[in-house]
Amino acid sequence: MPADDSEVRAALRGVEDPELEASIVDLGLVAGIARDGGTVVVHLALPLSEEHWPPDELVRRVEATVGALPGVETVVVERRPMTDAEVVATARVLRGEAPANPLAVLDAAAPPAPSPRRNPFTDASTRVLAVASGKGGVGKSSVSANLAIALAQRGSRVAAVDADVWGFSLPRMLGVDHPPGVIDDVIIPPRAHGVALVSMGFFAREDQAVVWRGPMLHKALEQFLTDVHWGHPDVLVVDLPPGTGDVALSVAQLLPGAEVIVVTTPQPAAQRVAQRSAAMAEKVNLAVIGVVENMSWFDGDDGTRYELFGSGDGQELAGSLGVPLLAQVPLVPALRVGGDVGKPITVTEPDSEAARIFANLAERIEALAPRRIRHPELRIS
Repeated sequence: MPADDSEVRAALRGVEDPELEASIVDLGLVAGIARDGGTVVVHLALPLSEEHWPPDELVRRVEATVGALPGVETVVVERRPMTDAEVVATARVLRGEAPANPLAVLDAAAPPAPSPRRNPFTDASTRVLAVASGKGGVGKSSVSANLAIALAQRGSRVAAVDADVWGFSLPRMLGVDHPPGVIDDVIIPPRAHGVALVSMGFFAREDQAVVWRGPMLHKALEQFLTDVHWGHPDVLVVDLPPGTGDVALSVAQLLPGAEVIVVTTPQPAAQRVAQRSAAMAEKVNLAVIGVVENMSWFDGDDGTRYELFGSGDGQELAGSLGVPLLAQVPLVPALRVGGDVGKPITVTEPDSEAARIFANLAERIEALAPRRIRHPELRIS
């Protein structure tokens, strides 16, 4: 017996939008369903332009789900932009304010006032990794970008915040070529290589100086966390600015469960400065889980390994902190070039030595994950 419209809609309720990570029926994306014999036409209303939100994967999911129903021979998916009222309704769903059927609010004379925004990373469902360094120029952002991609390649849902407000670089390094989308007042982060990203680089020109004091920095980071629809990430990677300033304090307040990874280079001077970054983490009760030594060596064309910046200081720093040396990353031109042109080495050269090191780094960090409390209602008295 062929499926009727109610069965089609019930099946579509199980289809999750790949960007918004929620049911397309609950989000109000299913604007209509029509049947003509074995042909089913699904009308989708999209809240963002296709530049921000390529719908190909969503269309494939709809076609596969509806095509599997009895009596369905052909599935046609038609798309149109949402109306203003539909956009408002979908934003309410994303903020957790709307009923199960978001279109019900369209007939309401006075929708309820928005509830205060919630920081989605204050619970235990998302692991927060804060990548820190004592000084600039040690490749901290390069490590952040490639680590985030390596975690995504291992199957984790990964989000990233470029908290280096003055020296934002993750959009370029990840190859993100368009700004975030906006559904009403909800920011939808762009994705690249499986990583959802928000950065000051989306809101300021590369040649624009960001001259902010502590309160403004704190507010910017807070908005990155609360005004963005992150979905349900397994891991949040935070690329901190170098040093021990205001942003590090804000991370401690807004992300109290963050785990810190310290990036350094083999030089004794870099190691001593990185020690201060670790001391800062300890002072604000953030756990340092390991050290990454970048630019550890360079392999010449003749196969000779050159330790241009010395050796052993990454291991010495890890030992002094009582944490493992998680990885030693070589000085590779392709790693630097990939960051400059938005083609990360973990994507373009996955079998290279550097990419394998990042893959191993992701695996080691996963192994260090703290145990999660699966039943928070249980308490030990």
